[in-house]
Amino acid sequence: QVQLVESGGGLVQAGGSLRLSCAAPGRTSSNSAMGWFRQTPGKEREFVSVINWNGGNTGYADSVKGRFTISRDNAKNTVYLQMNSLKPEDTAVYYCAARRTFELGYEAHEYDYWGQGTQVTVSS
Repeated sequence: QVQLVESGGGLVQAGGSLRLSCAAPGRTSSNSAMGWFRQTPGKEREFVSVINWNGGNTGYADSVKGRFTISRDNAKNTVYLQMNSLKPEDTAVYYCAARRTFELGYEAHEYDYWGQGTQVTVSS
C-alpha cells in the first residue's frame, strides 16, 4: 500500500499563489505517473495535472494551463503543484494520486492510490 500525504493548501486571495506538495514516504518506486485532481461538493473529481516518472512529460487541464506547474523530485519522493494566478473557481479539495504504471493518466479511475486531500480556497 502506498501512502500519499498532501500539504500546502490554504486560503489565498484571487491572483495569489500556492504550492501543493505530495509526499510518498517509504515509497520505493519512482517509475509511476503521478497526478493532481480536485473536487468540489456535488461534483465529480476533476483532472488537474499529471507528470511522468522523470518529469519529462506533463499534462494539464485547459482550465489551469499556463497558471499551474507540476514537478517532481524523485530523490524526495515528492510531487509538487505550483499554482499561480489563482481564481475563485480554483477553490476545491486537491488530491494527489499515483498510478502503478509509468503511463500518464487523465481519469480518476486510472489511479491506484490517493492522498487524503488538501483544501484550497481562493477568495475574490
